[in-house]
Amino acid sequence: MPAAAAAPIIRCVQKLVLYETRARYFLVGSNHAETKYRVLKIDRTEPTDLVIIDDKHVYTQQEVRELLGRLDLGNRTKIGQKGSSGLSRAVSAFGVVGFVKFLEGYYIVLITKRRKMADIGGHAIYKIEDTNMIYIPNDTVRITHPDEARYLRIFQNVDLSSNFYFSYSYDLSHSLQYNLTILRMPLEILKTETIQTRQESFDIFEDEGLTAQGGSGVFGICSEPYQKYVWNGQLLDVVKNTVHHDWLLYVIHGFCGQSKLLIYGRPVHVTLIARRSSKFAGTRFLKRGANSEGDVANEVETEQILCDASVMSFSAGSYSSYVQVRGSVPLYWSQDISTMIPKPPITLDQADPFAHIAALHFDQMLQRFGSPIIILNLVKEREKRKHERILSEELVGAVTYLNQFLPPEHAIVYIPWDMAKYTKSKLCNVLDRLNVIAESVVKKTGFFVNRPDSYCSILRPDEKWNELGGFVVPTGRLQTGVLRTNCVDCLDRTNTAQFMVGKCALAYQLYSLGLIDKPNLQFDTDAVRLFEELYEDHGDTLSLQYGGSQLVHRVKTYRKIAPWTQHSKDIMQTLSRYYSNAFSDADRQDSINLFLGVFQPAEGKPHLWELPTDFYLHHKSTMSLSQSRRSYTYWWTQGVLNHLPLPYDEVTCTENRRKLIVKKFHKYEEEIDIHNEFFRPYELSSFDDTFCLAMTNSIRDFMPKNVGIDPSPFTVRKPDETGKSVVGNKNNREETVLQRKTAASAPPPPSEEAASSSSEDDSGTDKEDEGAVSQRSTPVKMTDTSDNVKITENIVQSMKDIYGINLSDVPSEDDLTIYTRFVQLGQNQHKQDKSSQQLCSKHHLDGVINIIHISSFSQDNIYEVQPPKVDKKSIDIFHAHIQAGRGTMQPLIKEDILMYREYIRNRYM
Repeated sequence: MPAAAAAPIIRCVQKLVLYETRARYFLVGSNHAETKYRVLKIDRTEPTDLVIIDDKHVYTQQEVRELLGRLDLGNRTKIGQKGSSGLSRAVSAFGVVGFVKFLEGYYIVLITKRRKMADIGGHAIYKIEDTNMIYIPNDTVRITHPDEARYLRIFQNVDLSSNFYFSYSYDLSHSLQYNLTILRMPLEILKTETIQTRQESFDIFEDEGLTAQGGSGVFGICSEPYQKYVWNGQLLDVVKNTVHHDWLLYVIHGFCGQSKLLIYGRPVHVTLIARRSSKFAGTRFLKRGANSEGDVANEVETEQILCDASVMSFSAGSYSSYVQVRGSVPLYWSQDISTMIPKPPITLDQADPFAHIAALHFDQMLQRFGSPIIILNLVKEREKRKHERILSEELVGAVTYLNQFLPPEHAIVYIPWDMAKYTKSKLCNVLDRLNVIAESVVKKTGFFVNRPDSYCSILRPDEKWNELGGFVVPTGRLQTGVLRTNCVDCLDRTNTAQFMVGKCALAYQLYSLGLIDKPNLQFDTDAVRLFEELYEDHGDTLSLQYGGSQLVHRVKTYRKIAPWTQHSKDIMQTLSRYYSNAFSDADRQDSINLFLGVFQPAEGKPHLWELPTDFYLHHKSTMSLSQSRRSYTYWWTQGVLNHLPLPYDEVTCTENRRKLIVKKFHKYEEEIDIHNEFFRPYELSSFDDTFCLAMTNSIRDFMPKNVGIDPSPFTVRKPDETGKSVVGNKNNREETVLQRKTAASAPPPPSEEAASSSSEDDSGTDKEDEGAVSQRSTPVKMTDTSDNVKITENIVQSMKDIYGINLSDVPSEDDLTIYTRFVQLGQNQHKQDKSSQQLCSKHHLDGVINIIHISSFSQDNIYEVQPPKVDKKSIDIFHAHIQAGRGTMQPLIKEDILMYREYIRNRYM
């Protein structure tokens, strides 16, 4: 595999300390090794404005100490006075979320606690655990306002410790495909961009030393984030053009989880990242449909990433990803919750005969994902009273209108499927039908993998693999197009459908990395159980954020294997969701509007809590008329169709190159050396830091504990064979899952959490259907004291279960004699010197026992070891293995290829 032409730039501001004087704040930021520093000076004498000075200079540790010493000395009340310090340390932090202003002065929001949640190619992804808001102006110039405290409380209702994520070196707002594609840009383009960047660069010292070192270097690339999924973009806008980009730490909201799949000892990391859109964001009934700019409610981009953890490098490692999207139906529609009924009627608020809003939405998707755009619509088609079908009829009309102007090969694919109807039927299997849809979808869109097809898949091709879509490039495959799934709420039904599509894509991803022999995964395997648990955590978290409660219906519900106790939990989640939607969603919506900058307080302007509705805040067209009107026929952005099926955002064009920051570094610079950033070989590491990432493990948490069981995670297990059914580990396992879900979901305060009206997916099953499901489910058997004996017998395993063979009860007399003399030999060995030991062994043990060396070492004992001789061929093989780990593959000779073909022919043909 060819090495990447560039490397991601690692931000050198990872540790921050805020120092305070009466007139200034000094924010000192350093990289993790504390070898490079930057300093921000924040003025505290301005009551309303934010004055920040960044000298763009990179300091050494000694220079920073001297600077702080001079500041301390210069700010003391009396020269030479040692009792009172002129510079005090206010707080330590790990990043700046942003700056915010209400009716008084500015606040700075700092990340004070973080937790590592995932690792992708050595790039750590952190979750915000705690933050600190500090008021910048000092008390002497502060202008008080009576409503400031209320705005502060509303702002802090957005719990930043709940599912907000960031990374210093990996762009979380973009997909893995985008991040690796820009790293493989041609060198000629990178050199051109480097020249332009130097002319516009903030720091005059950043390229210093490259010429003196012979001009050898590596291109570092940093891309602008995709603002749609950035949640602190408005908070950083005030300083974006003032400070160096190392200070700008972009935060996403959604979900991040990672699990380890062990395949015969080979570690494979399965990562799930969900990015929630910051446009038209809000709570369940208060944000429906789309706004005037084509942004839809509850829009979440979910990406599953598969990587071989045995090689940690974007250039030499194996990585694969698949992206899918959920979002509300892109129309003008809403539901009136003032009537306080479980399912408020659906209303189309505005006629849109030319599908203007849908056109804006699908234009965004074509730019980001390419074609085909596939819509999986799960809302009801047959109803006694027309309710959900209103949306289906309108969406069909919009898609039909837009498709008549697109080329047929790039048309929007519309798949309507009434999931609730299939769930009620006793003859149809919901997941079987979803699996058929998933296969057709993945074949159309393909998936991303950063390595070419394996040689074994060429010799032993699979029919399904040959039908796979996407875009094939010399370095691998690209996903073109995306699946967009929706129901009414985009919660329960959508999560199950996305899981089935993700499971199908996971099989193709594992096959592409050479980990399975056919692109197919069965239920009740360790791999699918691990993936299902990851998706349920993902669904619960997203459901809490939008609907106010966890999922009501899960994958087990649609498989009809959920225990009868699950129905009582479903009822409680439904009531929780109803309560949240009715009583606490309005306050949460106000907090989101204030945090995202949708509403900005100002003197003489109505307060946020005085507004009867926020409709005008989210629909910009209601406040001012647009000067330019989009075409009703050519509804896409100019240039998008020219590059389809590839996404326009990933095409190497002038517009996209402007979004990149390209700089040249020496190959050992800390800004691009992810190996040193991850392993930190030059500092003392602690176990707490090294092993801080505790992830689900397929062998520890799912594989049966009996020896002799097939350890493959792709073997179908019986329900009583799984690791969860072991009596000794049950409580620990449940406690671990509960802790991880609590950490991942981090629900809002009790007053806001208790959730809302009946789920939109409740309509998928009625009381009659629930009865049918409970009849098919397995009841829980209550055990009495007489059953304890049976349980104990099951825990005590036989010799054959433990060792694989039946051991005889009493060893023979000859075996005991040999064993006794062997023990005596071991006890006396350390008391005698080597010469007497040899004589003793010859004198006493001749004819009794012969110890034959089975080791490759000629002398192998506790005193000395003589290493074996290694021939030149073995040394060459070992060096080739080392080079392969660094990304340099040795060419196969003709004899090797013939031998491999003969092996495949004999083994599989």
